[in-house]
Amino acid sequence: MADAEGSDGQPKKKSAMMMTIIGLAVLTLLGGGGGWVVGGMIAPNIKGAAEAEQATEAKGAAEQKKEGEAGLPHISTEANNVVQLEPITSNLAYPSENWVRLEVALLFSGPPDVKLAEDIHQDVMAYIRTVSLQQIEGPRGFEYLRDDIQERVDLRAQGRVSKIMFRTFVIE
Repeated sequence: MADAEGSDGQPKKKSAMMMTIIGLAVLTLLGGGGGWVVGGMIAPNIKGAAEAEQATEAKGAAEQKKEGEAGLPHISTEANNVVQLEPITSNLAYPSENWVRLEVALLFSGPPDVKLAEDIHQDVMAYIRTVSLQQIEGPRGFEYLRDDIQERVDLRAQGRVSKIMFRTFVIE
């Protein structure tokens, strides 16, 4: 009698496991099919939006060509007393594997002086090479860096530069 129950128990266990596997397979297929349907409903909207955006950009570019230079002027001009310095790319003092890319602009009090701007550029580059990563970590470190560079600019420019503006600051 024990043999009969054992042989009856085995097929029941196999059929229960088989039903579980079949159930999981059906649910997986339903989930995949539902995802495909929803993706098909959403994807045309995304493609349509991208096409509309490209058409708008192309139209805007065509209008700008017609207008010529009548658009907004570039901010770094002598008329604005702003001089955009060349990007500064240098490694840090410690760790020397880390690199810094810094783009700054100078706001002059009077007419811009290109020679002074170049001297300030070289001075800022020399200073960046002496800075360690620990000194410029976080917002407070960036604030200290900005203050130190502003102080160097003030010393070099003797009041002719009223403000230094950071365009980009990247540490790699």
